[in-house]
Amino acid sequence: MTEARRRLLKAAAVTAVAAVLAWWALIALDAHRLATPIAAIEAPTVILIEPGSSLGAIARQLADADLLEHPESWIREARRRGIDTQLRAGEYEIGPGATPTELLDRLVSGEVVLHQLTLLEGWNLRQTLEAIRLHPAITQTLPASLAPADLARRLELPVSHPEGMFFPDTYRFQRGTTDRAVLQQAAERLEEQLSRAWSERIDGLPLRTPYEALILASIVEKETGAAEERGLISGVFINRLRRGMRLQTDPTVIYGLGPSFDGNLTRAHLNQDGPYNTYRRAGLPPTPIALAGWESLRAATQPTPTPYIFFVATGIGDGRHYFAQTLAEHNRNVARHVAAVRGAREGR
Repeated sequence: MTEARRRLLKAAAVTAVAAVLAWWALIALDAHRLATPIAAIEAPTVILIEPGSSLGAIARQLADADLLEHPESWIREARRRGIDTQLRAGEYEIGPGATPTELLDRLVSGEVVLHQLTLLEGWNLRQTLEAIRLHPAITQTLPASLAPADLARRLELPVSHPEGMFFPDTYRFQRGTTDRAVLQQAAERLEEQLSRAWSERIDGLPLRTPYEALILASIVEKETGAAEERGLISGVFINRLRRGMRLQTDPTVIYGLGPSFDGNLTRAHLNQDGPYNTYRRAGLPPTPIALAGWESLRAATQPTPTPYIFFVATGIGDGRHYFAQTLAEHNRNVARHVAAVRGAREGR
């Protein structure tokens, strides 16, 4: 081997060693940078990664927000680990003390921020849709002017009117979830709970379908503010249905009056015929009148056995009722109700 070749090989070896040392030095430098807590995060910080963002675009976004001091180290780490195409879009919360490595792992995990919306028992369709429209994390896709029948079709509901077809509960979702997706989730939950209640129903109910049970449950939901009375209220309605008596329940009349109702139910309202006026028409109204929770669904399908066929609110604001078997007894209870209401108005 000539001297020139030996010198060439020696130079190549030195270059290779230097390259290896430089590579290891870069790895060590990256490791140090990636393990150093992000100084700019002094409080929980939310970042939003848009769908379709590349690794480089995400790194630039984070650097622009002072969340990455060395984006090139962060990019190299992602590529070394083979996760450079696995970062997920969404909204993430990063807390103080987090390192760039932990930030990378969070974006790969897809552990996004979950927002929540609570649909309350007793809400009607208008209140439900309004709550969804006002939620800042929900993407609106359904026109505000959409007719109920059109909404039912879009959601593929088994009925022509969506009133009462959503289960009151707390729903969690990531930012950008559509209004339709939230409603479909609530509708599926209602279907599950209604199927369960119907499967556990007692024998001999004057209810032909789960939907009729849902209608009754919605009335029970609106009739009482005392949870322990639900079964008894349902029992009274069941007794009246069996006897062919009109339900004569104020909440259905109020529902039929719509948004124009000012809170004062009058004799004229009770005498005004309409599909929801259960003082004028026998049987159940054509649709539910509100969102019914599980306890009301259970009360409708497992009513408390009772001899009562009348009830009236106590009038003292406790959400409870006086119950009666006869009209004479009921009339006395109505007098007690009126006296209590009058006394409350007069400050007694």
